[in-house]
Amino acid sequence: MRAPDAEEIVVTGLGCVSPLGTSAEATWSAIAAGQCGIRRLPDEFDARLTARIAGLVTGELNPGAVEHKELRRMDRGILLALSAAREALDDAQLLGAIGSAVDRDRIGVAIGSGIGGIHTLVQNDRLYVERGPSRVSPFFIPMTLANMPAGIVAIHHGLRGPNLCHVTACASGAHAIGESLRLLRAGEADAMVVGGTEAAVVDLVIAGFANMHALSKRNDAPERASRPFDADRDGFVLSEGAAVLVLERAGHARARGARVRAKLLGYGASSDASHMAAPDAASGGALRCMQAALANAQLAATDIDYVNAHATSTGAGDAVEAQALREVFGAHTDRLPVSSTKGATGHLLGAAGALEALLSVRALETGMLPPTLNLDRPDPSFTLDHVANKARRARVRVVMSNSFGFGGVNAALIFGSADS
Repeated sequence: MRAPDAEEIVVTGLGCVSPLGTSAEATWSAIAAGQCGIRRLPDEFDARLTARIAGLVTGELNPGAVEHKELRRMDRGILLALSAAREALDDAQLLGAIGSAVDRDRIGVAIGSGIGGIHTLVQNDRLYVERGPSRVSPFFIPMTLANMPAGIVAIHHGLRGPNLCHVTACASGAHAIGESLRLLRAGEADAMVVGGTEAAVVDLVIAGFANMHALSKRNDAPERASRPFDADRDGFVLSEGAAVLVLERAGHARARGARVRAKLLGYGASSDASHMAAPDAASGGALRCMQAALANAQLAATDIDYVNAHATSTGAGDAVEAQALREVFGAHTDRLPVSSTKGATGHLLGAAGALEALLSVRALETGMLPPTLNLDRPDPSFTLDHVANKARRARVRVVMSNSFGFGGVNAALIFGSADS
């Protein structure tokens, strides 16, 4: 539980790069319009792969004023994070004209990643095998580390506060946001640049997930492949991207005249303590993290107006979440809109929770609930109010965003409208 007198924590900036666009607004507009960012893999991918679809970031990245030679040394996950962070900081104007007096010793960074610099790892392993040890890059080790996106964002913007990386599989971005909420409430920073990044669409990772029977193999219909909560779902679609939010103590934001986009009201985390990859069939972990988030926000289940579900389009995962939602929200579930934006974006692994947090904030701002694409035949065992295929207008003041991952890790975030 949070202290009753804890200072409010607000969202003042948003930034992202995703399979739907290279900005937060481009991504949101595509989501609201029912567009899908999943495509067939380019020809350079191994033709032997059984899963040949993914969500790739295809637009031009804008990481800011970074020297070309430095950019060439960076893993793709770092570039994605830099681009998203630059947009979020610009949106918040934290380091610009109205933020010129901020204390950079009290601005931190927390950017999670589920896998880290796998592009750099694969490239240098190939160089080692084909050309010998001397050809391995001297930047190989630092640029492979999962904490390097947070480190490079801090270096690039001179942010000397806490610098953290949460590596908790598909909950990484959500945990980065939630643990930063704790840190800000404790008064250990004035602002945090938070989120997640992932660039894991490489042959090796695709093969690994495919051999787990985790990926959809609808190779002939990429835009129809990711089908959260649908009876015909056959696995998730691997995607890349990054999303970053700027969180601030409300007093700090007011003092510098910042625009408040939303409030971060609560956070809950739990462990299934059950299986390395499969979710707890009894839905205990998912249930506990949602209940913890409600308690942390000092809200009742009936206060939630919309849930952005984790649902990835897998058989077991979607079923467990649907069951947990029913148990947490009871009769309120019948009138609680639920959607999974992974039908449009695919699954960004460690960046998924951050992107979905960003989309939840935009739902609060616009009164538009993003749809679950390809939900043509809802699984009859789920009794949810699905926002299926088309965005829905609604009065939304409080939203919950769920993220669950391998290792049985669970996170739930609760956001409120700026005037809530």
